[in-house]
Amino acid sequence: MTCWKVMIVDDHPLMRRGIGQLLSFEPDFELVAEASNGADAVGIAHEKEPDLILLDLNMKGMSGLDTLNTMRAEGIESSIVVLTVSDSRNDVKTLIQAGADGYLLKDTEPDELIRLLKEAMCGGKAYSSLVKEYLTDNVEQDCLLNSLTDRETQILQEVAKGHRNKQIADTLFISEATVKVHMKSLLKKLQVKSRTAATVLYLESQGL
Repeated sequence: MTCWKVMIVDDHPLMRRGIGQLLSFEPDFELVAEASNGADAVGIAHEKEPDLILLDLNMKGMSGLDTLNTMRAEGIESSIVVLTVSDSRNDVKTLIQAGADGYLLKDTEPDELIRLLKEAMCGGKAYSSLVKEYLTDNVEQDCLLNSLTDRETQILQEVAKGHRNKQIADTLFISEATVKVHMKSLLKKLQVKSRTAATVLYLESQGL
């Protein structure tokens, strides 16, 4: 029977104990290490070589993101699943781009948490339902934005800076009428009705 070695990284002792107790009921998991900060976690990960690292995002000192970046830079190949209270879209996107193998919220039901961790260890990804919604939205937004022409993207970037049509025309050396034509086209492609909505879509895609 498979038994995955687990390390918990969290600066709250109560959280480490609670997760540790939850894992102790599961024969598929063995808690081999704990760390209360990122710096210690990196060293322990090299020493213990856990199969799975549960990583808190908001820690004092070295953040979860910094810890994740350091671990990946130093060749730590463990599956790293972020376990946090933050449901920020930007945090989700940033951590996954940095190499996290999952992103779970701390209010996840215990049975669901165990199921998702097992899924991650079997080659899948561990995402809370809300995180999955965010990721689906991001994929759809990226597809819409990728449908724009280079000129439409340039105009959208100028709109996101707060520029009006005349300013955009002067910047891009085109007529104001041409800007209006492109604006109408890009709003239709992005399936939005206003410049503000288009700007929000663009800024979210940039993680801003």
